[in-house]
Amino acid sequence: MSNPQFRGAAGLALLLLCTANFLDAMDVSTIGVALPAIQAELGMQATSLQWAVSAYVLGYGGFLLLGGRVADIFGHRRVFLWSLAVFAAASIAGGFVDSGPTLIAARLV
Repeated sequence: MSNPQFRGAAGLALLLLCTANFLDAMDVSTIGVALPAIQAELGMQATSLQWAVSAYVLGYGGFLLLGGRVADIFGHRRVFLWSLAVFAAASIAGGFVDSGPTLIAARLV
């Protein structure tokens, strides 16, 4: 039988991982709804709007490969927590942008 304290920590870790996965899915899907407002507010062309969508996916895929190796070197927990902090900072920065290229850069990070 497993230790009840270990089961509680495993459940908390699972909840944290599910929350992070939910945040990623929401970040990819919600921009589609916001594209008309982004275009009107920032004056972006339709071709630039596609970069705002694609930048997140490109950054996610690229950093996912790099993050796996970095986690092997520095520890999975440490890298996960730092990654969440960078994700939160980039998301907050993306909320305060005033130009299209800045939005694309924030989405890439």
